[in-house]
Amino acid sequence: MVRELKAALFDLDGVVFNTEPQYTMFWKSQFSMYHPELPGIENQIKGMTLVEIYDKYFANRIEEQAQITAKLNEFEVNMHFEFIEGFVDFVTDLRNNGVKTAVVTSSNRQKMENVYAKVPTFKNLFDRILTSENFTEGKPNPAPYLKGAEVFGLTPSQCVGFEDSFNGLKAVRGAGEFTVGLSTTNPETAISAYADIVIPNYVGCNYQWLNVEFNKH
Repeated sequence: MVRELKAALFDLDGVVFNTEPQYTMFWKSQFSMYHPELPGIENQIKGMTLVEIYDKYFANRIEEQAQITAKLNEFEVNMHFEFIEGFVDFVTDLRNNGVKTAVVTSSNRQKMENVYAKVPTFKNLFDRILTSENFTEGKPNPAPYLKGAEVFGLTPSQCVGFEDSFNGLKAVRGAGEFTVGLSTTNPETAISAYADIVIPNYVGCNYQWLNVEFNKH
């Protein structure tokens, strides 16, 4: 029996945009300053919302939270948003074939306003944009990807989720959705156990290819 592919749900950083290296550098600098006893923690927080990072690592440290937030806001205003290679053609082909598309990101609305200002065509690529404010719990909890299916009135089995981080991949898989890993942040060997398939970028990817892979698993 052929399953119907109805929606494609995309994380943002490392999946739509090649921005993860920029964030890794930012958080490495902050943790080096405030938590030098936690080397490498910048690689473990990928997929967490800002509120979750604060709750876990900066609880009751209100002044430090304010300082980091101010620096993060300035950092994001000056970020470069470069699409992962092949993404625009891929998502356009999905939409031309009737597939709904959504962003499912741990970023907040303020960050997205920076994206809209820098990349005016961004909104035209998606039917919905879901941010941290839309979720009851962040990744690796499946709530964000369950919400992604819900906004389109679909079941998880009709959706594909695209992620690059361990937390994100766990969220997609936990939601029961077909899981595509992007080896943009972590190597394929590291994330293959958390994904149904792994791709380096979207070059050569189209609706027909994804539908075939979707129905193989």
